[in-house]
Amino acid sequence: MSRYLIDTNTVSHILRGDILPVRDRLDQAVARGGIISLSVISQAELFYGWARRGHPDRLGKLIGGFLAGVEVLPWTEAVARNYGDLRAACEAAGVNLTTSDMMIAAHAKTVSAVLVTRDKAFQHLKPHLAGLEDWTAIA
Repeated sequence: MSRYLIDTNTVSHILRGDILPVRDRLDQAVARGGIISLSVISQAELFYGWARRGHPDRLGKLIGGFLAGVEVLPWTEAVARNYGDLRAACEAAGVNLTTSDMMIAAHAKTVSAVLVTRDKAFQHLKPHLAGLEDWTAIA
């Protein structure tokens, strides 16, 4: 059974329904018994986006519905340790990601999840992750 950690940008596509293969891949992962999870960091980013738009009811319902169907992973000491190690290794290699992206990657690494994102910056972290998939790409 695979665990998938969905990055914020992929959640945005799921909520908007603007790229059909994203929803199809999500449904396929669930049908195969995959565990769909979200970092609490992505949850915070979703709430930030909602607040920035003035808390529209429709978006709040979409976010709430999505969150009800996934496992939101808390920030733990193990994740914090992996964050420190991962960030130090990346800086030593000249790789710089945003703090939130690095935190999400550390979460994926800690729980051995496939990170689902369209953000190409994560390609630099591929050797550190259990897997990396872009569900927006059409096969």
